Amino acid sequence: QVQLVESGGGLVQAGGSLRLSCGVSGVTFRIETWAWFRQGPGKQRELVASISRGGDTNYTDSVKGRFTISRDSAKNPVVLQMNSLKPEDTAVYYCNRLIGGVPRYTWGQGTQVTVSS
Repeated sequence: QVQLVESGGGLVQAGGSLRLSCGVSGVTFRIETWAWFRQGPGKQRELVASISRGGDTNYTDSVKGRFTISRDSAKNPVVLQMNSLKPEDTAVYYCNRLIGGVPRYTWGQGTQVTVSS
């Protein structure tokens, strides 16, 4: 069974940076499309960034120029570098593989990111 374990979140002041990691077990590593999502307080989960098999990246408008999604290793297929963090970035962040734009695996616990003003 595939398990996703997100890490790297924390409490940071506005303008600070965090690097999120996505640990994966129970699946043979292949280059696939992966993404980061987030769910803020009282909000629906939203797609933040994705990276395709070919390495093409896409970002939601609110994080363009501040966040960078990239690949790392077989056990950590995708990372999210977050710079110039804003209070509105406060959320629980999740990673997942995408197939046809749809999250493939059961969600992990996520990692909490809290940005203070």
